[in-house]
Amino acid sequence: MAFTPVLHAEWLKIRTLRSLPGALLALFAVTTAFAALAGADGSSDPDFDPLFTSFVGVLPGQIAAVSFGAMAVSSEYHGGALRLTLAAVPQRGRWFAAKMTAIAVPALLVGLVTAVAALAVARAGLGSAANGLTTAQQVRGVLGCGVYLMLMALFAAGLTAVLRSGVATLSVLIPFILVVSFVVGDAAGTVADYLPDKAGQIVLHHTYDGTLGPWAGLAVTALWTAAALLAGAWSVRRRDA
Repeated sequence: MAFTPVLHAEWLKIRTLRSLPGALLALFAVTTAFAALAGADGSSDPDFDPLFTSFVGVLPGQIAAVSFGAMAVSSEYHGGALRLTLAAVPQRGRWFAAKMTAIAVPALLVGLVTAVAALAVARAGLGSAANGLTTAQQVRGVLGCGVYLMLMALFAAGLTAVLRSGVATLSVLIPFILVVSFVVGDAAGTVADYLPDKAGQIVLHHTYDGTLGPWAGLAVTALWTAAALLAGAWSVRRRDA
């Protein structure tokens, strides 16, 4: 089967499984809500960063992106769905590529829309405190936010293909993002810049004193994601459905 009809089939799965559009809606709602709250009092912070304040909602919002990627893949392991899928598409690599594309495109588009909305509501709250942001910095923040959320969704998707369980993936990633990453970051200094979430978030900062720049940080996150996807592809090709 050609790639296009396989991609169309995977897109239909994502569109019709209610929890997946719901995860993307939660991503938008949570990120913009936290951005609005941060914009209302962000300028009172002595270490005020107007760009990161605008995108601070990404920190809780990324949980929805991770959940989207994990659930999109874990649905294949319920009720023998993967066996039926592979019966229709015997080329496992082609199916896996189509599945990841069907995850990446909506995650990126929703991430970009969310970034624009978050920046707008945060700037409305910050007022003149955000005047120092240049157009280039705001564009970088919006693009970086969209790409970062897409990479985190794909990272979760690849890990789910390895673990074959959305619950297992979320049990690993959510504590890591919410707890471990902060603890390691405080204890390990610049080493934390190379963690998958911390590295990608550098692009959301106005200035950053670490070892990586904004795009280099996203590249590190992309490498983590590529490793997870390669492991997931290997698992799909080598293990029984």
